[in-house]
Amino acid sequence: MSHPTDPTPVRASFLRDDHAYMLPMLTFLALTAVGGKWPEWFVASYIAKTFVVGLMLWMLRGAFTRISWRGWWLGLIVGVVGVVQWVGMQLFLQRFEFFKPPTEFFDPTKAFESQGAFVAFIAVRWILGAAIVVPIMEELFWRDFVWRTIAAPNDFKLASVGELDWKAFLIVPAVFAVVHGNWWLTSIVWALMLSGLLVYTRSLGACIVAHATTNFLLGAYVLYTKDWAFW
Repeated sequence: MSHPTDPTPVRASFLRDDHAYMLPMLTFLALTAVGGKWPEWFVASYIAKTFVVGLMLWMLRGAFTRISWRGWWLGLIVGVVGVVQWVGMQLFLQRFEFFKPPTEFFDPTKAFESQGAFVAFIAVRWILGAAIVVPIMEELFWRDFVWRTIAAPNDFKLASVGELDWKAFLIVPAVFAVVHGNWWLTSIVWALMLSGLLVYTRSLGACIVAHATTNFLLGAYVLYTKDWAFW
């Protein structure tokens, strides 16, 4: 096993490094569950998880590996390919009952009485949430922490970012799919592309760019088509 090529923590953190990686994701999932179980809290829970998790990422930044942005342009390309794959594959799969999305989903056009509130929420969800906070949080968790933990289970910091490990290459997309419901097969294929990007570039920043690009373009697709099930 090779030694890390990217420096790990660059500043002191008040949490153990592994806890710092897990806490934003667990917080995000908990608040997502609140919005799912109690639809009347969906808007508040989404706004809360976006700002709370964003603040956590900032406060805990000292525990994270320094992000390299080399190959960012490849991330941009993979992100564009990724949204075509995500939308195209899912639309095809939804012809089959097993892959149909939930019949009840959040429609923001029905949730706000004023246009201003609608626009403000869309800005939070599309730009701040989907295109900034979520890509950073998920790439730090999945392709930095979980990947390296699989590669070096005794101490994830002994594995470098993007180090080729076939178990991590395959397991991370499989576990990633668990949190994507009926989109599980679509999300596995998308995550495998990110695995390839990570190994090729050894750059977490390239993966963040790819994730952000896919999410941003997916948001644009949803707003254009009003196919809210994709959100």
